[in-house]
Amino acid sequence: MSEFKTISRHAGSVLAGQLATMAFGVTDTIVAGRHAEASLAALSVGSAIYMSVYVALMGVLQALLPVWGELHGAGKPRQLGFSFRQSLYLCAALMVFGMAILLQPAILLDWAEVPSALRGDVLAYLGVLALALPPALLFRLYSTLNQSLGKPLLVTWLQIGSLFLKVPLSIWFAFGGFGLEARGAVGCALATLLVQCLMLGVAVWLLRTRELYRPYHLWHRLEKPHGPTLSAFARVGVPSGLTILVEVTSFTLMALFVARLGTTAAASHQIAANLAAVLYMVPLAIGIATSARTSYWLGAGQPGRARHAVGVGFLLVLGCALLLAGTLLGVREPLARLYARSPEVIALAVPLLTWTAAFHLFDGLQALGVFVLRCFRITLAPFLIYGVLLWGLGLYGGYLLAYRGLGPWPAMHTPAAFWIAGMVALTLAALIFWLMIWQVLRREHRPA
Repeated sequence: MSEFKTISRHAGSVLAGQLATMAFGVTDTIVAGRHAEASLAALSVGSAIYMSVYVALMGVLQALLPVWGELHGAGKPRQLGFSFRQSLYLCAALMVFGMAILLQPAILLDWAEVPSALRGDVLAYLGVLALALPPALLFRLYSTLNQSLGKPLLVTWLQIGSLFLKVPLSIWFAFGGFGLEARGAVGCALATLLVQCLMLGVAVWLLRTRELYRPYHLWHRLEKPHGPTLSAFARVGVPSGLTILVEVTSFTLMALFVARLGTTAAASHQIAANLAAVLYMVPLAIGIATSARTSYWLGAGQPGRARHAVGVGFLLVLGCALLLAGTLLGVREPLARLYARSPEVIALAVPLLTWTAAFHLFDGLQALGVFVLRCFRITLAPFLIYGVLLWGLGLYGGYLLAYRGLGPWPAMHTPAAFWIAGMVALTLAALIFWLMIWQVLRREHRPA
């Protein structure tokens, strides 16, 4: 099978599962928007905080993919199994850290000056999702293992199947009925908690029963924490998690700053943010597949095939980004009407989606760049670049452009200011990352 077909099939399987998972957020956004504008605004703020925490911690676990991919390529199943068991210690530490933040978000809410009218629902929403975080992270560990083995379909079917539970549960818990009171955004969080627990339960059953996992002896007695292994995880995972934290917070913290503009602005921004997150699933899936194949070939001692895998991934991301951005431009008004009933929210969301389309073009290229650099254990530089560009130029620049004015441009007082600044920052990040990759591949190509 050609590298293009292998990466495409792997990415397609990952994408189907990721879209099913992202449909959780889409469902919650639509349900909350139909329930009440205040519910949608509370969901916008609460999901911004939760996603900042979850995706950053998930990034630490996702960074183990090239580690396990290389062990798989090198034909070392027992070492891979030992590495997986050691990762449970890392996952446990991440759970405690993440839950502590979600249960005590007052500092973040004060810092972002979130209106007091939203705080009650936001705190209740995050309290439920704090309980959903442990099963979500453990399932991500299972997902990363399957991706490193080039077997994402087991994860995909679980994610798709869970969607058929999530949609009716979110509607039921949000609007009430059959003996339950309407809970709005909090009801959406309760549905997420139940579904995450069920997904983890099935994943554990598969690990116990499927022949695929037997060579790795995953259920061997859990060893004591192994310092060198956990240190190696930290060297790869912590910078990767911080990198994703900067990326996600530069994106999700927009919601906290936009909340100052009122519920209409917050609701319209939530529509744009949700669609941008859905579009991001495409380069994310391609990045996971490309990373798995690149690290596999590096572990197998074939750098030429690893370079080819990188090239295939780049072309796939570029083509998909152009197609999706163009499609969003064509259907932005019907999409806005699907998400909200308020004419004011729709009127503000439609032009915002134009900037979202441009944002996605460069978001995909830089995202793939981070995955490829991780295969070559380059993790600290992307973190520093993100910090300067996404937090500095993107988030702070967007804040100035929205509220104070930036250079010759007066204050816009609209969420579009954050999307414009973010697009510029992502463009520069993508350019720098791919220059770095080009240098790494050129160095690898030189004869020893």
